[in-house]
Amino acid sequence: MAAVTRYSGKVVVVTGGSRGIGAAIVRAFVDSGAQVVFCDKDEAGGRALEQELSGTVFIPGDVTQEGDLQALISETLSRFGHLDCVVNNAGYHPPPQLPEETSAESFRRLLEVNLLGTYTLIKGAVTAMTKALALDESQYGVRVNCISPGNIWTPLWRELAASTSDPRATILEGTLAQPLGRMGQPVEVAAAAVFLASEATFCTGLELLVTGGAELGYGRKANRSSLVEVPILLP
Repeated sequence: MAAVTRYSGKVVVVTGGSRGIGAAIVRAFVDSGAQVVFCDKDEAGGRALEQELSGTVFIPGDVTQEGDLQALISETLSRFGHLDCVVNNAGYHPPPQLPEETSAESFRRLLEVNLLGTYTLIKGAVTAMTKALALDESQYGVRVNCISPGNIWTPLWRELAASTSDPRATILEGTLAQPLGRMGQPVEVAAAAVFLASEATFCTGLELLVTGGAELGYGRKANRSSLVEVPILLP
């Protein structure tokens, strides 16, 4: 019962909540008793999740558009009268490119989504921004933390692997990067988000690594004999 009510009565906004890590975060907060308002550019996926999960409200939106973000917060406050937690999850990972192959427009787009709209991929900048915001907002009783996920088996990871010349080899390398011998699951990132919101009440300016230890040492951290699980890429 405690797990169901650990965030009861709270209102949470999640960006990029239609699939992958975002959808897992939406589910985790609903399971914890919260009302969740989430946005995504994928309207079909968002509507489907909204119908599946009671206690959710889906609002179509693009985190790179300031008007969409203002509408998201305005609608949340109009419906519920308060807001307790914002999870800036929306992000994307472009195919690997050399710097000289990356256009200014592509890089600008990456910054708009992943830095201005989320906490995920541009981890160094996001961590610095997290610490700065934690100091600025502490006077209002607002805590600011970030989660840095490692290799998490999501639809995005699956799509990126499928775009390589040898998807199975790509997945294997991604799996071997963790000493734990497997990739993470979206629900594990979601659990970290709920923990930071509901229980880590004396933590602010924190970067929580959900990486399976991938940052420890160099190169492969596991070997084939120590693999726990390798995702399967279906056609």
